[in-house]
Amino acid sequence: MSPTTAPTTRPRIALTLGDPSGIGPELAAKLVADPANRAKADILVLASAAELDAAAAEAGVEVPHGPTAGPDAVAVVGSDLADQPVARGRVSVEGGRRAMADLESALAVYERGEADAIVFTPLNKAALSLAGMAHEDELRWFAHRLGFTGTTSELNLVPGLTTSRVTSHIPISEVASCISAHKVAEAARLLNTVVAAQGVERPRLAVCALNPHAGEGGKFGSEEIDHIAPAVALLRSEGVDAQGPFPCDTLFIRAREGEFDGVVTMYHDQGQIAMKLMGFEQGVTVQGGLPVPIATPAHGTAYGIVGQGVATLGPTQRAFDVALEMAQRDA
Repeated sequence: MSPTTAPTTRPRIALTLGDPSGIGPELAAKLVADPANRAKADILVLASAAELDAAAAEAGVEVPHGPTAGPDAVAVVGSDLADQPVARGRVSVEGGRRAMADLESALAVYERGEADAIVFTPLNKAALSLAGMAHEDELRWFAHRLGFTGTTSELNLVPGLTTSRVTSHIPISEVASCISAHKVAEAARLLNTVVAAQGVERPRLAVCALNPHAGEGGKFGSEEIDHIAPAVALLRSEGVDAQGPFPCDTLFIRAREGEFDGVVTMYHDQGQIAMKLMGFEQGVTVQGGLPVPIATPAHGTAYGIVGQGVATLGPTQRAFDVALEMAQRDA
């Protein structure tokens, strides 16, 4: 592949179709069909012209495309697995292989200096695993692929609130053993940096407890006493405005009302359930900590509605806008 863009200072976004077994192609087509999005950035789509045309037809939109990206068209830059048959509406090894191949290609486009950020539409972790992804999720795969050994965390964003996670895609039975003051502090420092980069002068961070009622002084678990509270104390000694640990069942009500700019969660669903209730139509996941700006909608492949043209664009649109903001900050 050799993506091209017209001479410009406009941001350049590499866009993948995600898992083609799901609604990713439809969402990608809807995104780039909007002339307002093409006006914001040069968009490089990792697909063939035939694939993009098919996705556009399924979505009921028209997508102008060619070899060069600009306000009038997106650049179709191909894929190593373009035009390969893929089962639709279910987990498939073919879908996982295509998603992985396109993520690899998107990183290569970025590394060649031909894109400033990456957006990928929804993936399926079971399909990725079938296709050979040995890491717990794509964030750890990205870090391994980039040789990045710094702090990473999936960050979830709705307007006015960002969350980070101490643990992510691991079994609930393993969460408690993976909580430490060091990991809590790392997740909070990353969150503080990210929220500050959004323009918040002194981010107000809340840290979730792990156990019911924040452990009730050790009655329901000691992680708050042994790890989470010491991490909060350490953060405050470093000048980070962190508070907690707070019981999760009431914390997000306070966050929704604007008391905090960011929340550190201990595990995946502790934050994801609240964030999706607060703003599913605008939810975004950022691959936090990586040296590459990467964003994706914070929902899955929605196999049940594949081919119906009814997938909601909101989260993908917001992911595009967030990636654009990150690219412009890094410029």
